[in-house]
Amino acid sequence: MTFPSVSPWRPAGARRARPAKDPLTRDQIVATGLRLVAAEGIDAVSMRRIAAEFDTGPSSLYAHVANKDELLQLMFDEICTHVPIPAPDPEHWQEQLKALVRDTQAAMMAHGDIARAGLGTIPTGPNVSRITDAMLGVLRAGGIPAPVAAIALDRLFLYVVSDAYERSIYRARVGATDAELRAYFEQLGAHLVEFYESLPEETYPNLRAHARDLIAANGRQRFDFGLDMLVDGLVRYVEK
Repeated sequence: MTFPSVSPWRPAGARRARPAKDPLTRDQIVATGLRLVAAEGIDAVSMRRIAAEFDTGPSSLYAHVANKDELLQLMFDEICTHVPIPAPDPEHWQEQLKALVRDTQAAMMAHGDIARAGLGTIPTGPNVSRITDAMLGVLRAGGIPAPVAAIALDRLFLYVVSDAYERSIYRARVGATDAELRAYFEQLGAHLVEFYESLPEETYPNLRAHARDLIAANGRQRFDFGLDMLVDGLVRYVEK
């Protein structure tokens, strides 16, 4: 018997022209997206590009992810699994809050420019919510009123996401290693000092006088200083 070239069925024992693909999972899609971000940046992520990594079409992804925006939020939430959560300690709430912020920044910086997915939106995934809940618990344990704690959460989250994203821009521009970044900022600092000190003193007296002070602190020192200002400033709101 001769079967037609296009048949809705195959006789028993017939082999597929190509082996069947393993079914996709959302975890696989998210992990692939994060690998793309690490290698090429967040702009490389698209439904079509992710699908190509699995040798399939974008429609195969839509059973697991609604669209690119949802995928980016899933990816952003995934990196937050790496942030350790402390049990609130009223005596050390400031140190705990700063540690949470630093650990969140570290998780973002370890994944390219994924921090950009946290800007212009309010992430509500389970892992982001776990961090938010922990920060709120630490603030309340320290005696910060709930309305103040709510605003503090917003400002702290914006601080850490914005800082992590800006650092990813520098890394993409000048190189991903710490040594490359240090070399770049040393050159930039020397240029800025030369520029500021060349300005007319009658117009820019402070920039001329303090040019070297403006470039003295490194990235970690600047981040920690800003964090200290935010967290230590909350002490004035502690309920007596």
